[in-house]
Amino acid sequence: MVRPTQLLYPQREPAPTRLAATVLLLRDSEHGIEVLMTRRSMTASFAPGAYVFPGGGIDAADAAAHGQSTRRASQTDLHLTQAIAAIRESFEELGVLLARHADGSHASTADIAALDRKAPFAAQCRERGLTLAGDQVFVLAHWITDRDLPRRFDVPFLVARMPEGQEPVADEAEQFEPVWVRPADALARHEAGDFFIIFPTIRTLQRLQKFHTVDAVLQACAASEQPLWTSCPRAGFLAGAEARYMEHEAPYGELALTSPDGQMVHALDWQSAQPVSLLKNLMRLTAPNPGVMTGPGTNSYLVGDPATGYVAIDPGPADTDHLQRLWRAAGGNIRMIVCTHSHADHSPGARPLQAMCSNSPPILGLPSAPTARAASAFTPDRPLQNQELLALVGQGPEGEMTHTLKVIHTPGHAANHLCLVLVEDGILFSGDHILNGSTTVVDPPDGNMDAYLDSLDRLSAACDEHGIDFIAPAHGYVLGEAKTVIAQLKAHRLKREAKIIGVMQAQPQGSIDEWVASAYDDVDPRIWPVAKRSLLAHVERIQVQGLPQGN
Repeated sequence: MVRPTQLLYPQREPAPTRLAATVLLLRDSEHGIEVLMTRRSMTASFAPGAYVFPGGGIDAADAAAHGQSTRRASQTDLHLTQAIAAIRESFEELGVLLARHADGSHASTADIAALDRKAPFAAQCRERGLTLAGDQVFVLAHWITDRDLPRRFDVPFLVARMPEGQEPVADEAEQFEPVWVRPADALARHEAGDFFIIFPTIRTLQRLQKFHTVDAVLQACAASEQPLWTSCPRAGFLAGAEARYMEHEAPYGELALTSPDGQMVHALDWQSAQPVSLLKNLMRLTAPNPGVMTGPGTNSYLVGDPATGYVAIDPGPADTDHLQRLWRAAGGNIRMIVCTHSHADHSPGARPLQAMCSNSPPILGLPSAPTARAASAFTPDRPLQNQELLALVGQGPEGEMTHTLKVIHTPGHAANHLCLVLVEDGILFSGDHILNGSTTVVDPPDGNMDAYLDSLDRLSAACDEHGIDFIAPAHGYVLGEAKTVIAQLKAHRLKREAKIIGVMQAQPQGSIDEWVASAYDDVDPRIWPVAKRSLLAHVERIQVQGLPQGN
């Protein structure tokens, strides 16, 4: 866990959440699924003027109405309460009633006309002999309003089929202009500026448009009785504008690191002109070498503070301007230079950076192996031992401060690859072993897939030992949920390997190029020349371990 003393901004408690429920009423059309949306009042306290799905707060009467609703055997009490709240809100806001008579027939327009939208809901339904159709309402997603907003809600997004024979009629108080719209059309209209929708609605519609029928949606939800996704978004600035992200999106971890309480304070723009502060003791400066293999560029990191001096991690290519900016960001007070490995976008800047420093800080790392390519030759001033500790100690305004980096040997991407753990703050500097936005290349003979997977296990164990929450990669934003990321990465590699084995079995006489085309058919063909290197590493592992290859 990051020390509170190293956070860039004073923390504040996010506003408490209020329980609510919303429902996507769906119907099939000849052009695909349509969803019922309605415009909120321009004077509403939350999202005024936005097109939304009907819904509102959950109250005690919803929980008390379980006996008036049908339910699935697998439907929890909580989910039934949420379903009843959504049914009630659909009726109060749009005059849509998900209820049945004793004979199983849907509530009719006459039933709806006989009910008062402002009177107690469940009691009126009981008097009319109507049973709420809670068993027909399913959980699609779970959204928790962003931590930075003053009004926050904890909201299941539910789905149900629109009852036959009913037409929505807005209450003209909270909701206006009900409209049936295809998810893709709603998103297009929003982009065009004439259909305002907020972030959770956008992301929900994006996922909904992948389904072709209402049955497909309901079956997906019924399969687990759990949300298909759960999210509490985080926000930062991109190109000067507000930008929000879900947990699976690349910037999310970095926003969690720089602003744990969710305040919108961090800029996400990639630029190489100046360092980006991530913590008081951590800066990132991205080299101006963007490309297919480097993403936005190679990240150089400075760990430390003015009192302790700094460790420079991965000075990058021998780019004079980049190295001068790195030197200036550290005030010239660089105590050590560490290279995670010897590739040409990581280590060549080490000697020129060392020459800029009056104290000639040692260059540390592992020497390149004989298997390394010529452009990746690297000899440190001193090789680092596995589990070695590199400590910066200084006397600051708040007393003695220590920043300790622990070395972990992680061959795989390169034979001389290592990672570093900032012990006091639970941050892993992963070099190229773990990237944000793509998987790394394992290129034999210097790269080895078996070693790569073993190193992932070593890093997972380090997460437990040191409470590592964040990964600072050499390319891309900071990653959160470190151990989960490592587990997903290993699973991805093994899934790819299983696919490669299947291709080898189906095409035993196939060429490497043919195997790549089949095993990486889900990847842009422009990436296949690069993917071929990792495929070779998998094939090597398959052959060495004697994994099944077919006849």
